[in-house]
Amino acid sequence: MTWLERIYLWNILKGMAITLRHFFKKKATISYPEKKRTFSPVFRGLQVLNRDEEGRERCTACGLCALACPAEAITMEAAERQKGEEHLYREEKYAAKYEINMLRCIFCGLCEEACPKDAVYLSETFAPSNYTRDGFIYTKEDLLIPNPKTEPEKFAKAKGN
Repeated sequence: MTWLERIYLWNILKGMAITLRHFFKKKATISYPEKKRTFSPVFRGLQVLNRDEEGRERCTACGLCALACPAEAITMEAAERQKGEEHLYREEKYAAKYEINMLRCIFCGLCEEACPKDAVYLSETFAPSNYTRDGFIYTKEDLLIPNPKTEPEKFAKAKGN
């Protein structure tokens, strides 16, 4: 070992050169509230339950999304449509209870692919933070997209148009 290697001067100079090089590189961080990062076109965010053009729920509670979910994050209960509820539900069967536990969800998109009615899709928004575990369990009312007949501006915003 030479005298230069023994005092670690060469290694310190190499480390300082790397540090100096990083001073002039583009920063990876952004000022979040002022600037928002653009997501990839294949980004999978928060799950949404879709409606048809007439404002009826598309979900028929077939349970394929719950079966396809590898994390078992989706739970649902089916119910029969009653007389006079034709304007609310497309099919005779509907999801009376639909819950997703976002703490278990791995955003894989298998629920979206398994749905035969295109009722479930993953939006471009991410799950917001929360202080309690109960805040991460989203019910059907939390996930259902706004009605296009009664709330057209909220529906367009939710669809991303």
